[in-house]
Amino acid sequence: MEYAPFACFSDQSRGRLFSEPEATTRTAFQRDRDRIIHSVAFRRLQYKTQVFVYHEGDHYRTRLTHSLEVAQIARSIARVLRVDEDLTEAVALAHDLGHTPFGHAGEEALDACMADHGGFDHNGHALRLVTALEKRYADFDGLNLTWECLEGLVKHNGPLITSDRSPESLPEAIAEYQDTHDLELETFPSAEAQIAALSDDIAYNNHDIDDGLRAGVFSVDQLLAIPLVGDIFRSVMDQNPGLEERRLIHEAVRRLIAAMVDDLLAETRRRIEALSPKSADDVRRAPRAVVAFSDEMMENNRALKEFLFENMYRHFKVNRMMTKAKRVVTDLFEVLRETPSLMPNGRDLAAQGLSQKETARIVSDYIAGMTDRFAYKEHQRLFELAPPS
Repeated sequence: MEYAPFACFSDQSRGRLFSEPEATTRTAFQRDRDRIIHSVAFRRLQYKTQVFVYHEGDHYRTRLTHSLEVAQIARSIARVLRVDEDLTEAVALAHDLGHTPFGHAGEEALDACMADHGGFDHNGHALRLVTALEKRYADFDGLNLTWECLEGLVKHNGPLITSDRSPESLPEAIAEYQDTHDLELETFPSAEAQIAALSDDIAYNNHDIDDGLRAGVFSVDQLLAIPLVGDIFRSVMDQNPGLEERRLIHEAVRRLIAAMVDDLLAETRRRIEALSPKSADDVRRAPRAVVAFSDEMMENNRALKEFLFENMYRHFKVNRMMTKAKRVVTDLFEVLRETPSLMPNGRDLAAQGLSQKETARIVSDYIAGMTDRFAYKEHQRLFELAPPS
């Protein structure tokens, strides 16, 4: 395939922080993707919540299955737009690495616990994972990913320094890393990273419909009032009278994903034609994102998000689960911060003379790396007073 001129070319990568010889059988971006897949953090996504905690059922999305679905959508879009599929896939696979157990509830709880110590941000934690916390290689900490992959991981949702967002508002982990390795936080990321970001939107909105219907927190009848979503469900029902609900849901979600991808491609082509970018840097310096939905699709997307927020993310079943999850995270943080020796290798911390902030960050890293089930079991081990039966 002949790449578009604004694609990121692996043989022109800005390189890695630690110099390494190039592989003989893989491009630089293929190695990034492979390192992410082989990381401990990626494996842990299998038991990290998307919306429903792992023990609620075997068929709900986890962070791992969600990441794979994002990568599939992103790679398909990258192929059509003739940009680097491997870089796109790498960013898509890495975008959720920094999430805590129990989804956004866990992140909110950990951020509150860390309020006096720099806070917690999942994108900042993802950067820490791939640049410091993964310890697999003899010559460096982290995964030593290319500049382009790190850029996409940190700012796939857009510039982090803008007229209304100062450097002081950066997550602490990103600000610290930026001091040693400039990721050009004031610009947009590559087209590949922008594709990964919108593929995330496409995947979680549509698959939350599937999971929400499976969980019974809303019904197909309720979806019929939502723009585009209702039209597609009605179309499937009209064309297939009496179709069983499981097939109806899958067919409608499949068509909805296709509609959103087609809209993204059409709007992105319009923007590319208007900008006429000649390089990846032209995309980065553009006055607006190059990869985008149309205004109409953005409005449809907003309506769907509002529906899911009201009917799924704030459903009493989910609220009960998330309240319990916040308690687990908060309890773990408090007891481990007060008694670090309860953590693996925790006895070594006292000998290092660490500050309260440094200790809190180590505890935060430890909790953020937990899976849902490990966090539950650790909470039981530390707080259950009854002897085991």
